[in-house]
Formats: sequence, C-alpha cells, structure tokens
Amino acid sequence: MDEHDLCRLEMRAFFGFDSPSNVIKSNVKIDPSRSPFMKERLEILFSGSDLEEIIKQASEFVSHKTFKVTCLNSIALSSTPKLRQPERRSIERKIGEVIQGEADLLEPEVNFGVVLLEGTWHFGIVDESEPIWRFHMQKPHMYSTALSTRVARAVANIAVPHPEGVRAIDPCCGIGTVLVEARSMGIDIVGRDINPLVCLGSRKNLAHFGLEGEVVKGPIAEVTDTYDAAIIDMPYNLFTHITDEGQLDILKAARRITSKLVIVTIEPMDHMIMEAGFEIVDRCVAKKGTFERQVVVCE
Repeated sequence: MDEHDLCRLEMRAFFGFDSPSNVIKSNVKIDPSRSPFMKERLEILFSGSDLEEIIKQASEFVSHKTFKVTCLNSIALSSTPKLRQPERRSIERKIGEVIQGEADLLEPEVNFGVVLLEGTWHFGIVDESEPIWRFHMQKPHMYSTALSTRVARAVANIAVPHPEGVRAIDPCCGIGTVLVEARSMGIDIVGRDINPLVCLGSRKNLAHFGLEGEVVKGPIAEVTDTYDAAIIDMPYNLFTHITDEGQLDILKAARRITSKLVIVTIEPMDHMIMEAGFEIVDRCVAKKGTFERQVVVCE
C-alpha cells in the first residue's frame, strides 16, 4: 500500500511540519509506538562534534539500570550514509566500556543509542516502536471495506495528535477499527452508529483487546455533546446506499458538534465540506492498488 502521503500527513499533525528525510528532529515528544510509520525515537542526553567527545561525556555518565549501547546508523539517515557493522560494533563497545554501570546485552533495562547525523554525534535513550496495530488485525468482527489498522491508527493520530484533555467521537464507527486504535493509544473517544449489529461488533472488538469505550446506537443528528475532534469514515459498501443529501447532513451535524473533523472518503466531497461550514486545512491520498481513499482534515 502506498502510504507515503499518509505518513507525511501524520507527521505534520504530530510535529507541525514534515520532512523529506527519513529522520526528524523535534522537541515534541511522541511515543513511537503510536505511529505505524515510526521505527524508534532517540531522546538526546548529550551531543558532540566527534566520537571522542561523546566517549568523554559517556565516561562521566552513570547508569543506575543495566544497559546496552546501540549505534543507530544501520541505514542511511538523511544525508548521512550508513556505517558498516564492524564500525557500529566498535562504536558501541567504546562507549559501553566507559559508562559507569552494568552492561547487559541480552535483557537491558535501558537501551542507549548513539547516532551520527549530518556531522554531529548524539547520545541518548532509545525508545523502540512496538507494532501494536499488528495485533489488532485479527478482530472477532471485521468488514471487508473497513479501514486497515495502519490507516485507522494514522487517522486517529491525525485527528488527535496530542490526546491530553481532548474528547473525540467517531459517529459512523462501523465495526470499530478506528475506535480500537484510538482507545489503545489512550485517546478519549466514543463511538456511534445507526446499525445495531455493528455497534455490537464494535463493543466486542474493543472488549477482545481489553479496551473500554462507549458505543451508542443512533445517528449523528442525535448527538447533543460537543467534542474537540471527530473522525468520519464516510459510509459506503454494497449495503449502504447513502445519498449526497445524507452525506451533507452528516457533515452539517458534525459542524454542530466539533471544531475539528477528519474525513475518510472514497470520492471527492470538497464542495459538501465547505457547504457544511468547514475549511479544509490539510489532506492526503492513501492508495491500495487502484483503490484510493482521501483523508481530509477540516476545521
């Protein structure tokens, strides 16, 4: 699946900008396990212009936990070429030998990382991404037209990049693919759908992964609360014959209950979005073969 543009849209949501590089430097702290596109995060403790400076600073560093050191230059990072394995092992050994503490290469309590990036060396704590979304691929209840877990997770992040104090709603939640991803990341989100069977399926999917979350039967028009963000995967399949008027009604109802809306749609609906009173602030296309979905961010 071509998710390059979706990755960039998620990056802009998290950090406020994107980068053509495969590495990004930011003061915004994001758990890499939240994103299906992040491999790891290095929380920098100190930097230096050369490796000897890093080794000197490491010799003054005390680790109260068992540790190992990993050189992260196993691939090309931005304009910095990869380092060959013997060189990486040598760097790891030189730094590991001078850190005051107990090394454990098999089951360390903390993983320190060192990386050369555009002429500067950085040392810090590595937080590796866990592909939690992969475990959600096998749900008890599934739809063939439902979003993939990767896309659903990215869409949840785009809608709610920083969850603290944010309330969200998925008013056409279907089988709950977005709900599962969002709730697993600690996003405060509720679900809703007009189909009682899919509401039941949503609740069972959440329960299957040990997640809690409210799923209510009813149309978006009946929502009385307001939310900081909403996610709408526009209903479509052989059994859902929604009219243009029906889609516009959903968008107008969304405008009433939220100030931020992320829409997933298989057909252009810019004119409806604007007619409902939203402004499009960002977007991308996620492709799977010849099948395309638009992800549109509105405020």
